[in-house]
Amino acid sequence: MPDTNRSASGVLGGLAGLVGLSAVAGVLVAATVTPGIALSGAAASSAITMFDNLPSVLDIDKLMLPTTLWVKADPTKDEYVEMTQFYDQNRSPVEYNEIAPVMYDAILSSEDPRYYQHGGVDLIGTTRAVLSNIQGGGETQGGSTISQQYVKNILVQRCEAEAETVYKKDDNGEVVLDEDGAPVVEKTLDQAKLDCWTQATTAEGSDGIQRKLQEMRYAISLEQKYDKEDILLGYLNIANFGGTTYGIDAAAKYYFGVAAKDLSLGQAATLAGIVQNPNTYRIDKPTGSIFDGDGVGYNKAADGLIDDVNPQQIAALTSKLEAGEITQEQYVAAADGYSATKGRQLYVLSRMLDDGKITQEQYDAAVIEPIVPNITAPKTGCAAATNLEYFCQYVRYVIERDPAFGATPEERTENLRRGGLNVYVTADMRLQYEAQTAMNANAPTSVEGGKFGAATVSIEATTGRILSIAQNTKFSESITDDNNYSSIVFAGNRQFGQSDGFNAGSTFKLFTLVDWLEKGHSVNEVINGRNRIIPEFPDSCVNNPAYYNTTYNPKNFNNQSGYVGTPMQFTRQSLNTGFMAMAAELDLCDIGKAATKMGVTLATGKEISMIGPNQVIGSDAVSPMAMAGAYATIANKGIYCEPQAIDRVVDSEGNELAKPKRSCSQVIDPAVAATAAYALEGVMRGGTGNQANPYDGTPLIGKTGTHEETQTWMIESSTAVTTAAWVGNAEGEIQLRNQWYAGRTLNNLRYVLASGLQRMANQFYPGTNFPGPDGNLSRQVLTELPNVVGRSMDEARGILQSAGFQVIDGSPVDSDMAAGLVAAQSPGAGMVAGGTTVTISPSNGQGIAVPDVSGQSRGDAIGELRSAGFGNVRESCDEDKDAPEEGRATGTTPGAGTVVNRNAAITVDYVARNCGGGGGGGND
Repeated sequence: MPDTNRSASGVLGGLAGLVGLSAVAGVLVAATVTPGIALSGAAASSAITMFDNLPSVLDIDKLMLPTTLWVKADPTKDEYVEMTQFYDQNRSPVEYNEIAPVMYDAILSSEDPRYYQHGGVDLIGTTRAVLSNIQGGGETQGGSTISQQYVKNILVQRCEAEAETVYKKDDNGEVVLDEDGAPVVEKTLDQAKLDCWTQATTAEGSDGIQRKLQEMRYAISLEQKYDKEDILLGYLNIANFGGTTYGIDAAAKYYFGVAAKDLSLGQAATLAGIVQNPNTYRIDKPTGSIFDGDGVGYNKAADGLIDDVNPQQIAALTSKLEAGEITQEQYVAAADGYSATKGRQLYVLSRMLDDGKITQEQYDAAVIEPIVPNITAPKTGCAAATNLEYFCQYVRYVIERDPAFGATPEERTENLRRGGLNVYVTADMRLQYEAQTAMNANAPTSVEGGKFGAATVSIEATTGRILSIAQNTKFSESITDDNNYSSIVFAGNRQFGQSDGFNAGSTFKLFTLVDWLEKGHSVNEVINGRNRIIPEFPDSCVNNPAYYNTTYNPKNFNNQSGYVGTPMQFTRQSLNTGFMAMAAELDLCDIGKAATKMGVTLATGKEISMIGPNQVIGSDAVSPMAMAGAYATIANKGIYCEPQAIDRVVDSEGNELAKPKRSCSQVIDPAVAATAAYALEGVMRGGTGNQANPYDGTPLIGKTGTHEETQTWMIESSTAVTTAAWVGNAEGEIQLRNQWYAGRTLNNLRYVLASGLQRMANQFYPGTNFPGPDGNLSRQVLTELPNVVGRSMDEARGILQSAGFQVIDGSPVDSDMAAGLVAAQSPGAGMVAGGTTVTISPSNGQGIAVPDVSGQSRGDAIGELRSAGFGNVRESCDEDKDAPEEGRATGTTPGAGTVVNRNAAITVDYVARNCGGGGGGGND
């Protein structure tokens, strides 16, 4: 244990304070700088004044601490596990009682044995160092106390925190650019940080003396302000132990896999030795093998044969290897690679023995025991966030680019790597594991011919919380020439993911549907969705008043001709020409505005500007995250919630900090959202999204999307969770329908990814029924049916189809019109339901209108019928005593005006006084 009481000299030193120590320091300075006049009172007085004028107040800066991302292993419990960390310095500060007492003994015996007996500066050690400098005339020697070393580390950390890349400048102070236009680096950030350490530890001559004096001045002030235990703890928490490992607890965990409180004697002595020269004595980089090919001991670091290999150490290592306690790699490294560190450890142990901190038996055992590290690398960066790599990367971009974490990019990066933040993310590990497992099993990491990509994202519709992000590629920020690897988050956009998005295809039709409903149209309104040229589209934003193109003729999937139908049908079957017909009755500008208010912009961050009708069917590149948020808006009754990946942010002291601002707001009318959902449900029930429906009893809405066979989408949602799956080309033009993997073509992979993930989401986040459609927005719309009788069949057909009616050609009918003209239509002209099927029948040219012969004599009536062209005239007589003798016609069958075939039988109805044998009819 460290001494708990300060000696009388230590107390006296503390009481003497600045006055006494300043005097001594002044003499030492005079002796060092001008040894020839060291005893001169004038020189001593000048040195004392110089020392007194040095700054004396050193503020202890907040330690550089890792930022840690946390995720719930089980979302039903309020328990988090570490996802990963980001840091410049791997450090886990501990309290005084969280460090093993043997560690305090080791560091004090080796670095500052009189720690509890001085007031910040060890006069004995400093004198020894000064004399050594006078005699050697070379590099400045040590003699620093723990307090002085603490000061040095504080100053080094401050310097590193302020370090920055230095760019070469010309004589005018302008940054010099290379041939590619990039600034020429004069000193990298790593070099600048290295200079901080070099200047603080290896300065020579007068610079070294100046540094040492300043350390002494600050150390004295620290001792007056803080307890010894506070300074000792501060030193062990800030000290470097090699590479990016800082602080005793991080070092214990990294090198030995134990906490600082559990260090053994040998481990503590090793770590105490490392601080003297961290990158020389670190034990995570062995320099060679103990044996060469002939079994002769050989040390590659020393480049010579080893004559003094400790047989007891080798025996102990061999025993551990045979028992399976260490690996062959650890055996080789420990036997040879740490010989310098072992020597330093022996020095520490000997100092502990001399100081009575350990017994001879403890010393002997520790000397024989080899250094066997158990390197336990901390999680750092997103590559260490297994199964969460791309979720992690998304969060990282949020921290680096959202103003909540700092006003400037530099401030945000500093908070990420040094701020000690605890960031609690929204990921649901149940869904995340399912998403990534399904991705790994079903999607290739690359496809020949381009850069293939696949991603899924799930969002809680009512909050915007991102529940999962999965991707097909392997995560790497260093491998850039292998398409199997990527650091880009395909689910994100350029700001949060470094992705420029993908053509949305038919998933973008959602915004035409929403605008259609917002303009008061019905989903049951019938319009002409046939494949045809529509030369004009209203567009008040860019092409005011309209976009004109007399050759634009979009196609349907598999070159279908389209049909007259309703938005309900067009949505279910994803009919391009149907949505073009809808857009032609709207304003392209307003369709773009619908996308914007539902959270969709170009993935580059720019708002969507509708400059042509091709954007209606998804030519713009957008992010899966944004599209999921838009469909979640429909599921959430028109309330859009901005996607958010962070639940909480807490600083290193446990204080809650503001997280990135994300809000929910009503952006479309609930009636519009309900009616849009009504149409989108058809997609999942027998429509184009049927394959992605898990049919687990949960009502779902959805939409498919395909762009030129290079990008495919499946977006589906319950009232609780929205899932978007994108499969396509991150770069290139791979034709997905021609590529097979895991027994299916890649254009069908989206269904597998989306349905499995949505099924699990439905299990943990149960959805309910969607609201029914608004009555007015789903009404049956009546339209006027024109009269086409007398027109040619082709003309009549065109008129009716242009008006949105289905047309059937009926059989020819008797008519007195010319053959081929429409003689009849059913139903007849008037107000009918839109899209009604109309039958048109042509004239056969054989029809004759029956003339009106009423009142004529029998003979005259028969003669007129025959003159009209009827060859089959019959008679029918009824007796009437008042009738004329020759008889009088009363009518015909068929009646007058009826058009009948000229070969049809026509009966003259007449009355006579006596029908006799002439009655009863028949041909003459």
